[in-house]
Amino acid sequence: MAKALHSARSRLTVFPLEGLTVAYTTQSSDSRGLGDIAVVGVVEPDNATGDHLWRLAASMYANPPTGQVQARWILTQCTRARMVRAPAYRDLPGAEWTADLNREFHLDELFANHAILRTGRIAI
Repeated sequence: MAKALHSARSRLTVFPLEGLTVAYTTQSSDSRGLGDIAVVGVVEPDNATGDHLWRLAASMYANPPTGQVQARWILTQCTRARMVRAPAYRDLPGAEWTADLNREFHLDELFANHAILRTGRIAI
């Protein structure tokens, strides 16, 4: 995926993850509004990027994981954060955000209702 800048208003889930602040939202690939595209971006620290999420996911396994395994780990953290009502997690309905996305990963099958994972940085 070429680097792409996206702006939207949607529900954001913001949560801490191993020294990062991460934001998660969904988009749809067509007019049905299924939310089949996950958009996950690092909010803080300023020098962190979406690549940090992929390296973090890889570090959770003893043997180097496939991209599919890494993507599923990232999505698991996002869906977990959206379901858990912990004080450090924020649910922001109708948040305005801009994402600088530099990676698009196609899953080999639906995972957490997502077919595509896009990662990068998100500014709220």
